[in-house]
Amino acid sequence: MLIDTALLISNGGTIHSFNSTDYIFQVDEMPKYYYQIISGDVKLNYNYENGKELIQSLLTDGDSVCELLLFVDEAYPVNAVAMSDCTLIRVPKKEFLKMLDERPSVASVVSKYIATTLAHKLVMMQNMACVKAEDRIMGTLRYFKSFYHDKTPFSYELKLTRQQFACITGLRTETVIRWLKKFETSGIVKIIDRKVFY
Repeated sequence: MLIDTALLISNGGTIHSFNSTDYIFQVDEMPKYYYQIISGDVKLNYNYENGKELIQSLLTDGDSVCELLLFVDEAYPVNAVAMSDCTLIRVPKKEFLKMLDERPSVASVVSKYIATTLAHKLVMMQNMACVKAEDRIMGTLRYFKSFYHDKTPFSYELKLTRQQFACITGLRTETVIRWLKKFETSGIVKIIDRKVFY
């Protein structure tokens, strides 16, 4: 956990459950709460008018959700959507910021988390600039695994459909499928029951 659950509860935190595909918040809402995932998976995405989805981040147990926007008066530029049944703890913005003022060690942990997240975003931007499809796909797999504690081969399960993965890389679904099969043949990934392990 980024911040101890008991500490968040003692500072006004309440526990909330979401079903898969439920919105936690939506584009253009003003941030009113700090959210931390107790269990489950959440994606940050944006849906274009033509129906195309851009997935910007995948979050899981212990991660906070778009916490950096609590420090500025800006609306959410993304949606937060449950990808599975989720349990989150929610702390009102005012109480959260007060807790950080009163607990410098916690504020330091949150600052490091934000800095790490931004560093990973820069890496992802570099991946998106790659011309070759295989480089985008490999870079994106490395990016997602970088958030995962176990770095051994095939320890990371990609929790996205092929179409969702295409939405992240900016490639066609068919291109993603073709390259994942090539990566499986060369031993870079394993595909078991249609699940990709990297």
